[in-house]
Order: sequence, then structure tokens, then C-alpha cells
Amino acid sequence: MTSSTSSNLTLVNIGTHSLALYTHGPEPRSYSEPVILFISGIGCSSLNWTGVTRLLSPTLRSYTYDRSGYRNSEPSPHAPTGENIALELTHLIKNTPIPNPLIIVGHSWAGVLINEFIAIPGDVQRVAGLVLVDANHETALQVLDPNDASLEAISEGVDHYSAKGIAAEHKLTKEEWEAYVRDEATEKHKLQGQAEDDEYVSSFSNLLKKGLANRQPLLGDKPVYVIGGSRKRDWSGVYRAGVEKGNGTEEQRAYVRELIATADEKSAGLMREHLKLSTKGELIFADKSGHFVQLTQPEIVADGVNWVLDELQKSS
Repeated sequence: MTSSTSSNLTLVNIGTHSLALYTHGPEPRSYSEPVILFISGIGCSSLNWTGVTRLLSPTLRSYTYDRSGYRNSEPSPHAPTGENIALELTHLIKNTPIPNPLIIVGHSWAGVLINEFIAIPGDVQRVAGLVLVDANHETALQVLDPNDASLEAISEGVDHYSAKGIAAEHKLTKEEWEAYVRDEATEKHKLQGQAEDDEYVSSFSNLLKKGLANRQPLLGDKPVYVIGGSRKRDWSGVYRAGVEKGNGTEEQRAYVRELIATADEKSAGLMREHLKLSTKGELIFADKSGHFVQLTQPEIVADGVNWVLDELQKSS
């Protein structure tokens, strides 16, 4: 399975600008055969899926893409709100075109983006199934806020990839990891990441206003595979690194220790909420990963794709 390199890159004009789409695997045998579409979390390009795409069956067609402003994609004239990103994805699928049913695999903020995509009239029919990788639920910030002020005070100046163990435990090759880190260090990436971060909090309230929770199951009986990571694992590493730097007051440290103690229980509750999307769901937890399961245990994400494919085969 190919990685997200220029050799499998297509620039797709979506009307306002062009997005970079990367194709992996052979052409589907028919228009009824599902294809896989990966959607990254906030501040991430397509490179975070490299470890997963190579584990998929060589007979599968899958796609990764860079959202507006990342890597090979052009900047958008519109703010990166959840709604705008979902609309751009709709245009990308239409203009490529990708006519096949979609198994969408989404990480982190993609949980919000996928729901915005589903909310667009006609798009829910395109979805054959979902794999949600420690994905944000629309109520996440009410339960478990990763931008908590005390947590940010503790984490100031901390290298998150090292503190969370990702730098040591990722399953990318040396060259792939260096490319991933180098990409995130570019000014283009940083500017787009900040633009998305500016829209992050409001994207949850905007999604909640749509009242999708009152229309569940939005996907009927289409298979939904939910993967939970350990926030406790991540935040414990950040806490240790931050304290070593002398970050935070004693009051802030005590508060963050309490956050860490209940983080996984709260996160598990949010993951269970995703199962309401369908009458056919599966929930598993990546026991050796924090938030970035696709980097440290990519095989679990690939297993999720296979589960969805198996369920679709059973119902065909």
C-alpha cells in the first residue's frame, strides 16, 4: 500500500481552490464496492494515516487527503469551520469523482466533521460505515476539555510527542516519522493549524444546534466501529514532563491530577455515545495508545475497517 507521496497525488479543483487527494490500492471492481476515506483530526495532514493504509488489504481502494492549507492543498478562501470543511469534502468527493459507497475513518476532531458531513442533505446516503478513532463527540467539551487552562499551564513548553510516548512508540518508518515531523514544523502547517484551532470550540456548539442527537440512529443499521484511546496515558506523560519543567502552581497540579484520574472513564462514556449513530456498532479500547491510535497501534484501525467490511458483507 502506498504512502501519501507525490506519486499517488491528484490535485482536485473544488471550485474555490484545489485539495490534494492521495489514492491507495487498485481501482474498485464496480461502483457498488466500498472504498475507504480517511479524515484527519485538528492540525493534522494526511501523513498521520501512513501506518494504517499499508495494513489494509492490497485489493482495497482507499483515499487520504490534505484539508485546505495543509501540505499539497491550497488555502481555502473560507474559515475552517466544521461546516465549511464538510462542504469542501463534499465537493472533493463529487469532483474527483468518488462514486462508491464510503467507509469513513476519522480521528479526533473528525468526529465533529463527519457529523457535519452527515448533516448535509444527500451525504448520509454516501456513507456505508464508519470507523471512529478516539473521535470527538459533540458533547466532548462539556465532559473532557483538552484545552483546559490548568492542563495547558502544566504542558507549556512540553514536547507532546515525546511526553506522550508517541515519538518512541509510533509504527512509522524512520523516514515517514521524519517527514511527519518536518511537515508539522512548516509555517504553512502552523498557520492552518492555528486557523482550525480558532474554530475548534465553536464547532461543537454549532453542531449541537443542529439537533442530530434527536434523529438517531442517523446511520440506521450501517456498521460503526468505535476505538477509544487513553487520555489518562497521554495526560500523565504531559503532567510528568510539565512538572519536571516546574510548570504550574500546586493548585493547578492538584487539579490536573484529578482530571487525569477520571479522564478514561469520561472518555469511555463519550465513545459509547458514538454507538447511537447506528443499531450495529462495536466499541473497543486501544490498551497501548493514547489519543493517536493510528500512529501507535495502526493495526487496530485496520481491524476496524475489516470489521465494517465484514458486516457489510453479511448484510449484502
